[in-house]
Amino acid sequence: MNKTNRKLDALEYHTKGRPGKIQVIPTKPTNTQRDLSLAYSPGVAEPCLRIAANTDDVYKYTAKGNLVAVISNGTAVLGLGSIGPEASKPVMEGKGLLFKIYADIDVFDLELNTTDVDEFVRIVKALEPTFGGINLEDISAPTCFEIERRLKAEMNIPVMHDDQHGTAIISSAALINACELQKKKLDKIKMVVNGAGAAAVSCTKMYLSLGVKLENIVMLDINGVITPERTDLDDIRMEFATRRTDVHNLADAMKDADVFIGLSAGDVVTPQMLKTMAKNPIVFAMANPNPEIAYDLAVETRKDIIMATGRSDYPNQVNNVLGFPYIFRGALDVRATTINEAMKLAAVQAIAEIAKKTVPEEVNLAYNAKNLHFDKNYIIPKPMDNRLITEVSSAVAKAAMESGVARKQITDWDAYADELKARLGTDNKILRNIANKAKSNMKRVVFAEADNYKILKSAQIVIDEGIAIPILLGNVDRIKQIMLENDLQLGDVTIIDPRQDTGERACKYAEYLFSKRQRRGVTLFEAKKLMRDRNYYGACMVQFGDADALISGLTKNYVSTVKPALQIIGTEPGVKKVAGMYMMITKKGPVFFGDTTVNVNPTAQDLVDITVLMDKSVRKFNIKPRIAVLSYSNFGSNEGAIPEMTRETVSILHSQYPDIVVDGDMQANFAINQALLSDNYPFSTLAGEPANTLIFPTLESGNIAYKLLQELGGAEAVGPILLGMKKSVHILQLGSSVREIVNMVTIAVVDAQEKETIAGK
Repeated sequence: MNKTNRKLDALEYHTKGRPGKIQVIPTKPTNTQRDLSLAYSPGVAEPCLRIAANTDDVYKYTAKGNLVAVISNGTAVLGLGSIGPEASKPVMEGKGLLFKIYADIDVFDLELNTTDVDEFVRIVKALEPTFGGINLEDISAPTCFEIERRLKAEMNIPVMHDDQHGTAIISSAALINACELQKKKLDKIKMVVNGAGAAAVSCTKMYLSLGVKLENIVMLDINGVITPERTDLDDIRMEFATRRTDVHNLADAMKDADVFIGLSAGDVVTPQMLKTMAKNPIVFAMANPNPEIAYDLAVETRKDIIMATGRSDYPNQVNNVLGFPYIFRGALDVRATTINEAMKLAAVQAIAEIAKKTVPEEVNLAYNAKNLHFDKNYIIPKPMDNRLITEVSSAVAKAAMESGVARKQITDWDAYADELKARLGTDNKILRNIANKAKSNMKRVVFAEADNYKILKSAQIVIDEGIAIPILLGNVDRIKQIMLENDLQLGDVTIIDPRQDTGERACKYAEYLFSKRQRRGVTLFEAKKLMRDRNYYGACMVQFGDADALISGLTKNYVSTVKPALQIIGTEPGVKKVAGMYMMITKKGPVFFGDTTVNVNPTAQDLVDITVLMDKSVRKFNIKPRIAVLSYSNFGSNEGAIPEMTRETVSILHSQYPDIVVDGDMQANFAINQALLSDNYPFSTLAGEPANTLIFPTLESGNIAYKLLQELGGAEAVGPILLGMKKSVHILQLGSSVREIVNMVTIAVVDAQEKETIAGK
């Protein structure tokens, strides 16, 4: 992608709407004067007095127990160097975002305008009453070592410098598993560590804790091998000085080495060096963005290698997000006074063990893998693995308790695991899982309205993100002009103007349409004329395999857009009616709405067909549907055409589709409030858990509901997802945003993948 565009996109992302990436959200009601009097004066006095009497009650009455400070002075920002505290703030906000997304931990980021160790320590130490934990970030070595050491000694809350320990913990888990697969013993391996910064030092110390022998390690920095004769290094690095006299450079160190650990710079390892390593070598080339040796080059050079990098586009990504959110989660939940070695080693073992267990289907689906399993291409878990929060956090909490640094005890570990799961659910991961699946097997997507800035911007994004291969339909000159005016770089993207296509392909398309519609009044002349319409042309491209999916509808009404696809492509076998579904991403998780776009006044049988389609579609997201057929009545409490129709729908479903979990007629609040439903209608098949799939009795009710939830409830609407088509066709709503278009393209790619799989069976 054009670097200018990437920069502009990043700037727009950070400035659009409210500047920055984070905000403070109240967790208690604030709508009435009574609420405010409880939140502040005079009501706030009571918790203040309780805390004054017992300081530990600060965890009971405030957010301290779930609040971490991400603190930096901007002296070693990854990839940018010493850029200062203000310039480091976007990175610190981003770290806070990851804490929240992966472990539901709240963060205040603090950027300190000091490089003095004493002043830094004094400031952070004074903040202890506010925070439950301290995450130090992007502080240059060697001062980071001293800052962390002093803060850990002088504070009674967890303190961790993630740049040091995060990579150490994740790479240690990877090393344990790689050695097991390569049949190497930790106390026997010969290791080369290229790099001697904070991360390299911490990694090496962690490896020693695992059993690696100091005498078997050779460490190098930018000036060469670290030896006792060096006079330019501090005592921390000199601990790793090698006594070997036969090693003068990296090439010498690599000879017969079992393991290479790279925390240095890109492309410093050559294929020849790799060839001199021992049998079944292990290479962790973790320099970013370019590893010490490129992944493809390494695996081509040594077929017996196990390779890991810091990059997400290759197997075995050493990613700190596998560790720090869950380490702090476990430490906070037992109110640990520190993060000690026992807790870090517990995290290492937990991460290593997860990789050896059966991979959940949702992880396979997220990465479009059929059967991820413990082998040379899967030695550590994927970031999307939901087991990380339960297993790593629990392991850390247990280690804190066993090592005597926990001030709160957990006795019911099953309940704790349920609590951890409930913190995140699937709502904030589902879109990322879908995107990962799309990226794993890109498809060709036809954009039928490409002479539009939003469409072209979306096309650029899906190219840049590796989601899809766009095919643009429209006036070629106009499309190129929009691209030029907005500096949109789409590479060698295919652009076709159906109005100008008089060749063999257009003729083939027209003849096909004529054969399909000749008994519906369409002549060959009219079929050729219709092929000038981009929706007809795009549908034919998908039908004939010249593309995999079609996206349209941004500037035209829904019916005129879906009609060509129905005439040319048609529905799946056994499907009588297509339907439209919205996935609403809410704070309580994803909820699926249907039908919101196609069937205006469905009959009971139509609702049955829609429900069957919805059930099948929701399952594709690895979510078990719990379906409520909605009405203004609850199980016959009101009479009328709508309640009667919805009751008939449920009766047919219970009779003909007993495996579908469905009930109704039902009011919307009862459907999504399980306590309300269980208290009043305990006999319902949905009692116990809320519904996650809602069937609306008319199109207008579904359409109104999703738009209200989107605007007033703050839910993100993903859709409309067109259900029941034989091939991947999806229709945008008029005026969709770029984000909404990109989301729909992602859905279309995954849909095309699934339809391709079904067709191949």
